[in-house]
Amino acid sequence: MFFLTPNSPKLLVSGSGIIAVVIIVAGLMANCFTCKSSRIKNNQDIETFLRDQGVLTLKRYRFSDVKKMTNSFKDELGQGGFGIVYKGKLSNGSDVAVKMLNQSKENGEDFINEVASISRTSHVNVVTLLGFCLEGHKKVLIYEFMSNGSLDNFIYKKEPKSSLFLSWDHLYHISIGIARGLEYLHRGCNIRILHFDINPRNILLDENFCPKISDFGLAKLCPRKESHISMSKTRGTIGYIAPEVWNRHFGRVSHKSDVYSYGMMLLEMVGMKEKNIIAETNQTSEMYFPDWIYKRLEQGTQLGPDDDGEVTIEENDVVKKMTVVGLWCIQPIPDDRPTMSKVVEMLEGSMNSLELPPRPVLSSPIKSAIESSTIVSALVESSYIVN
Repeated sequence: MFFLTPNSPKLLVSGSGIIAVVIIVAGLMANCFTCKSSRIKNNQDIETFLRDQGVLTLKRYRFSDVKKMTNSFKDELGQGGFGIVYKGKLSNGSDVAVKMLNQSKENGEDFINEVASISRTSHVNVVTLLGFCLEGHKKVLIYEFMSNGSLDNFIYKKEPKSSLFLSWDHLYHISIGIARGLEYLHRGCNIRILHFDINPRNILLDENFCPKISDFGLAKLCPRKESHISMSKTRGTIGYIAPEVWNRHFGRVSHKSDVYSYGMMLLEMVGMKEKNIIAETNQTSEMYFPDWIYKRLEQGTQLGPDDDGEVTIEENDVVKKMTVVGLWCIQPIPDDRPTMSKVVEMLEGSMNSLELPPRPVLSSPIKSAIESSTIVSALVESSYIVN
């Protein structure tokens, strides 16, 4: 069994189910990518790719410029699956986030995958790529700065004494913003972008807590007319990967795979606010989070007690709505999940118009006692098993 944590690693899983080292295979499809990943062997190949894809219009920085804007990489913001992010400042005084990609033989694929994806976007709920640096083995991406960091810092409450409390209203509007961002990636671009790594660490919050989808290192592009894509390896973060991505018996991989990841994150946003989950999971040796939350919803148990006491009737309706939508999104069969357009419609509509989905059972319960050392280990069992 795998457990969902805020630090769950990105991975590629072979067909046999053994977790492999993190590599990026540039999904170069007809009418999207014009070269094979095997050809991305040096900077000249990358330069050719960037020129062919028309992304050289992005501002290009020298590495000396990058060192200057980051004060020699003094202020580290965090680490991701593909590199370290530092805080920087442009010559005009604007703050930026500077991602230094890991120095590995695969980082050419990481680099082109992220640049080719995000450079095609322009949406309030997708982080903006401001420029890049490609100089020798140094590959750097420069983004707009998001002052409130990532969503996982709030829903996991890593620093409860200093972290700003997110109300249900905040979480509700954040969930809608993320859904709109995904809807744009799936339908609003001339080329459909599948993210494949939606999780709280990759949702950034600006000064107004407007969410923006980030980290496109695992993304794939495909023509909008294509409903499904082929994948030789499983990609994503443990606990958020759709079942069809690791086992084709569930269906074919498509934009519905992002819907599943979004649904798991939505349920996690609800669950992390639940005080009772700690007590309940410590009292049972069999716990599968979607089952737990589905049971409470089915029994009409009030969801989501606030840190300051009971939620209002309006807040409880919001929590129920987020829960029902999340359960619809994690249906095992892709065709049973809503599109992101439908998700936005459901979230913005009335709770009374939503039907309770089938119970999304994908794996057996935990057979051993759940550790209670952290809120995360007591919360969520991954929705799949890798043998």
